[in-house]
Amino acid sequence: MTDSVFMAEITWPEFDAKTRAKVPFFLPVGATEQHGPHLPLGVDVYLPTHVAAKVAAEVGGLVAPTIPYGYKSQPRSGGGQAFPGTTSLAAHTLSLVVRDVVHDLGLHGVRRFVIVNGHFENTWPIIEGLDLAIRELRRDGIDDVTAMRLEYWDFVHRQTLDRLFPEGFPGTDLEHASLLETSMMLVVRPDLVDMEKVPSDGPARFPTYDRTPVPPGMVPASGVLARAQGSTAEKGQWLIDDHVSLIAAAVRREFGL
Repeated sequence: MTDSVFMAEITWPEFDAKTRAKVPFFLPVGATEQHGPHLPLGVDVYLPTHVAAKVAAEVGGLVAPTIPYGYKSQPRSGGGQAFPGTTSLAAHTLSLVVRDVVHDLGLHGVRRFVIVNGHFENTWPIIEGLDLAIRELRRDGIDDVTAMRLEYWDFVHRQTLDRLFPEGFPGTDLEHASLLETSMMLVVRPDLVDMEKVPSDGPARFPTYDRTPVPPGMVPASGVLARAQGSTAEKGQWLIDDHVSLIAAAVRREFGL
């Protein structure tokens, strides 16, 4: 049997054996979105895929191919759609993609799902897509599916955040392309990080509401919403270690592994 946690790298008989063993299947959902001048457009694909693969290795699971497009980038959490290269789906489209993938995997025997979100704006479209998939599977006579849906960044120890932000954590939405993501990318894909291009035009200061059209100057010109200075691979490893250990514990608990 192929020694890989990635569904795309195994054969169909190996896939069938995994489903019969009722291993958890991880589905990362990412985005193709600007992450400043120092990070690639695929940050929201690389990070949830890496975390999902590490957790799958811990719990004996399998990782389905990552959905690489997410819901539309919003100014207060991703910089917005105006940045070149940001390529997004409508909420309804993303929901239907999640629905179709989960439904098809369910038809082929998957009974334990872990949906790993890697893009702040994806949350509600994923919830809708998962709900639709479960409904359709029940309609098809499959009523023993259990699913977890999570944002990987929620799984972190408070003391880790205190070490990273001794003056106070600004919040996940403002950490777009900033210290957290840059540090993790220095672990996951250091070849795609250019620390010499880290900008200094932030942090962003947003009102507590959205406005359409987005007023000029509302978003930092770089697209980086907080500070990325001080990012290191060591800090990224602190985060990844937390994410993997805490998510693995939750998966074991929910599925009795």
